[in-house]
Amino acid sequence: MVRLILASQSPARTKLLAEAGIRHTVLVSDVDEDAVQARYGVTDPHDTALLLARAKAEAVAALPEAEGALVLGCDSVFEFDGQAHGKPYTAEVARERMLRMSGNAGVLHTGHWLVDCRDTDDAGTDGAGSGATLGAVASAEVAFLDMEAEEIDAYIATGEPLHCAGSFTIDGLGGAFIRKVDGDPHAVVGLSVSTLRGLLAAANVRITDLWPRP
Repeated sequence: MVRLILASQSPARTKLLAEAGIRHTVLVSDVDEDAVQARYGVTDPHDTALLLARAKAEAVAALPEAEGALVLGCDSVFEFDGQAHGKPYTAEVARERMLRMSGNAGVLHTGHWLVDCRDTDDAGTDGAGSGATLGAVASAEVAFLDMEAEEIDAYIATGEPLHCAGSFTIDGLGGAFIRKVDGDPHAVVGLSVSTLRGLLAAANVRITDLWPRP
């Protein structure tokens, strides 16, 4: 049986996989995102999302628990006015960002990285590892409605936007402020199922292999 490990603590990502019928377990990486970015000097939002997804996947793939499994790392970065926005963490940062985002649009980039930790000794047989380690980015433009300052303060008071890339969600309370999405909506949640399908195919695994068995 093919095993998939999600190297992310995001409840939205594991919920999305569960609702898509994809069997998986969660094993959180211990990656210092700021240190990774500082080491490689990557500032482009698209490339940053992929770099961090790779760092998370490879950190978990190195653990004994990942032996014989496929490991998926994900990370999301919001690009607005040419700048990369990760999680705001504080109310002040979230408020400043959302006031600028009101009535405007940005691009949410979600990086995906898959590492095949299955044994490659029996290449060509069912269940054999491919040795694949590869990634892809799924992006979508998000257009926001005009938001009143009181609405922004009320939203921030819920705590939801403080730990989300770009200070918003589409699958939670923040969905009330999104006018439209141009691109893969799953990328805005934080994990593109269609992108995962393509990465799995490169590892000689069908996404249907991870669906529940009758």
